[in-house]
Amino acid sequence: MDYSKQITNRLNRVDGQLQGVIRMIEGARECNDVVTQLSAIKGALDRTIGLIVSENLEQCVRTSIAEGNSSDEHVKQAVQLLMKSR
Repeated sequence: MDYSKQITNRLNRVDGQLQGVIRMIEGARECNDVVTQLSAIKGALDRTIGLIVSENLEQCVRTSIAEGNSSDEHVKQAVQLLMKSR
């Protein structure tokens, strides 16, 4: 699968956020601040997973249509991936 630059950008941003949380912990920041940042990271990862599955599904459906095949199996796989990520 080809991954878009948007996905790479999102993951780099999450990486930066995670490094910030590590610095917060090393600096003995308040629990509330750390948990707030971790929640933001979790949300960003969830949205990135959704984007990856969405882009993959789109690519697979386009390929299936071009080859004259059914895309039903690809849709099922996408739903399973989303369920697994929860």
